[in-house]
Amino acid sequence: MIKFLIIVWLVILAGTSQAQTLIPEDSLRQQVLRLQQDMDRVKVNLGQAQAKFQRGIALATIGYSVTIAGGLMLGRSNDKLGQGLLIAGGATGITGTFLLVDSFKYLGRASGLPRKRRR
Repeated sequence: MIKFLIIVWLVILAGTSQAQTLIPEDSLRQQVLRLQQDMDRVKVNLGQAQAKFQRGIALATIGYSVTIAGGLMLGRSNDKLGQGLLIAGGATGITGTFLLVDSFKYLGRASGLPRKRRR
């Protein structure tokens, strides 16, 4: 009989200690909502990074292809056209490369980590 009472007392004691460590339902809802907002922010930033990255790849590819075509035209009958293509293709390729590099800022935002400051 005493063993039974001790067991019942231990069960009751364990139940009350667990009840004290439970997280309130409102707090859980707030945490879930915060997580959903974070995920939405990550999705938006990744979508922006993808769009800018794809534009940068397309522009850089076209620009550097035009540069190569202009270089092949140098020293031939279309020398002036080749020089123009070199300049235009180079500028287009550099712009595309800048877009590629710039698209990574959205990935940094998506991670949620603090950005390092340059000195």
